[in-house]
Amino acid sequence: MHRTTTLGADFARALAAKDSAAIRELIHPEIDFRGLTPSRSWEASNPDELVSILLEDWFEADDEIEALESVESDSVADRERVGYRFSVSNPDGRHLVEQQAYLAERDGQICWMRVVCSGFRPA
Repeated sequence: MHRTTTLGADFARALAAKDSAAIRELIHPEIDFRGLTPSRSWEASNPDELVSILLEDWFEADDEIEALESVESDSVADRERVGYRFSVSNPDGRHLVEQQAYLAERDGQICWMRVVCSGFRPA
């Protein structure tokens, strides 16, 4: 996999590692976050809320993210776009999870982010 270095790619790697400290470092204290999964929408306005959504709701303790299969990043005018795909195993089997995100930065951190998720797709 080609190693892309952007805020979005760094976010994907931190999420793949379930590294709450690294995620918090990437997120601005005044984050404007909205996410869409197959069954509901999510909002967060600070790093702690976002980490809770990501590591307790989206990826639970028994969801083992085995690999970051791909990550690609580009820009759309003043926004960054990042797409990433994980291989995930849990008691229900092996899955692929893909997310597409758009983000903006302030002070070197993600201050605005919109994410749409494919959900857990059987692999």
